[in-house]
Amino acid sequence: MPLRSLISGSPLLPLAATVVLLSGCQSSSIFQGGSPSLFADDPMRSAPPITRGLDAEGLRTLLAAELAGQRGDYRYASQGYLQASQRYGVPALAERAAFAARFGEDVALMEASALRWRELAPQAETPNRLLASISLQRGDWLDSLEQRLAITQGGGNGELTAFAELAVTESSANSNTAPLSLLAELLREHLAQPGAEQLEYHSDALLATALLEAALGNTRQAQAHLDDVAQREPESAALWLAQARLALEVDDVQTARRAAQKGLSIAPDEVRFILLLAQAEIRLNNIAAAEVQTNALLESHGGNQELRLALAQLYLEEGHSEPAYRLLQPLIGQDNVPNFAYYLLGGIAQSQGDIDNALLYYRQVSEGSEFLPARATAAKMLIEDNRLIDARAFLRIERMRYENYFGDLVALEVQLLDEMNQQEEASALLDRELTRTPDDINLLYLRAMRSWETGNLAGMEQDLRKLLRIDPNNANALNALGYTLADLNLPGRLEEARMLIERAYEVAPNNPAVLDSMGWVHFRLGKPDEALAWLESAYQQMPDQEIAAHLAEVLHALERSDEARDVISRIMQRTSQHPLIDDLLERHPELTPVGAP
Repeated sequence: MPLRSLISGSPLLPLAATVVLLSGCQSSSIFQGGSPSLFADDPMRSAPPITRGLDAEGLRTLLAAELAGQRGDYRYASQGYLQASQRYGVPALAERAAFAARFGEDVALMEASALRWRELAPQAETPNRLLASISLQRGDWLDSLEQRLAITQGGGNGELTAFAELAVTESSANSNTAPLSLLAELLREHLAQPGAEQLEYHSDALLATALLEAALGNTRQAQAHLDDVAQREPESAALWLAQARLALEVDDVQTARRAAQKGLSIAPDEVRFILLLAQAEIRLNNIAAAEVQTNALLESHGGNQELRLALAQLYLEEGHSEPAYRLLQPLIGQDNVPNFAYYLLGGIAQSQGDIDNALLYYRQVSEGSEFLPARATAAKMLIEDNRLIDARAFLRIERMRYENYFGDLVALEVQLLDEMNQQEEASALLDRELTRTPDDINLLYLRAMRSWETGNLAGMEQDLRKLLRIDPNNANALNALGYTLADLNLPGRLEEARMLIERAYEVAPNNPAVLDSMGWVHFRLGKPDEALAWLESAYQQMPDQEIAAHLAEVLHALERSDEARDVISRIMQRTSQHPLIDDLLERHPELTPVGAP
């Protein structure tokens, strides 16, 4: 199937038209006056070189790319179109390259093609959309937002609200996923630009900023943005969705209920408004009214099992176990009861003080994503009930029942003992289990990290070396050992550290921890210029305080101290606990940002 037919709807230039465009007014004189002899000498042999238009090499590249696309070799097609776009500077060629790479699922080629497309057509919206998606896919939230803001600033819809919702959701699940404060800062800068309020999708930017401000606890600023949107677009469903969520966040339940009701009047089929209204009724202790909402929601979705579980979780999280149990009751006794149902039933029994029954439910959670959370919850429940011996016996039995989770369950017990300040018992358990399973790389890594925490560097290195003999390409072990050697700046071992980290990079080139280590070892080797690019890349993907401290120190070494202070200031604004930044400022007090405590 021809490539162009697979991407209908995109304004691609047909190949023939592209050839005409590139050829300009040139015509081959060999065809004038009749057909040329196939055996004649090449009349172009002594012609001057072509400096503009389509020459033989260019035509060959385009034809090869077109044929490759027709036979489904999208990678080769994309490479050909990209090469042609570099040679001739026609945006349509870069566009074809991008879409061919997209069909070939080649992210690197797609990114290169989209960058070239944007370079050739700065006003085009689609390349920025592609780049935003690619950045988000690899976890570069800041770059994705920058691409979306470029679309918005060009008068298009950057879909900022949807992006902010995803960032908040991901951040709540994993604190290292989306750097909310940095994203909010970018949006604030956008809103502060002259003329920003005149843009067509200004309300989208206001809503996105409000969501991030609310997630960061800046409820006053969030409400101010929502008030602004209410003046501009009072019938926006997204506005009332954000308003209801913010009101629940600040425990203004009446406002939340009114906002959810208003949203339902605008978008009666929007499930999230029904859920928010039910949540508001629950907070107001109107359980009967809440159940009317949730039952109606279930009925409209044909008793959807996932929805039933989500609603039961909502009731349980709000402290109402009875309606949660009523929702789950139809599932009991059925074949293939979902793991999450058993997990919730365990939570219900636990909330009612029925510890032994809760334990039975938790143990029925089989292998899957809920397996370890169920065992952790059950063990903590027993410990809180002053039954540490029972908790440890439970975990020991589970290790025997589930061989695939052996290492994870040992690590869980070690963690629980550490939390109870029983470090000696935890270490004894780890040593005992490693005696039984000496080649368990997860337990070796765990013991190595515990050795590092206690300053036992020889023990750490011994376990990591053994791990690497078993699994030579273990990126975590390579990086941990290499980084430790670099960070301690041990005499004569920096080259060894660099080699270990480079091996980790070969295995995991997109891991921000490895990128940070690459930058740090170059800095230790006295090469701050080479270190900077690595650390900037790591910080873009994971702007935590450790990488920030390294980046700031390298910037300072390069006499870019103002930029270093900016990095430090951002981290200090995000969190009140930043020991690594504090350590840096003790060594370099001149880097303390203005106004910092």
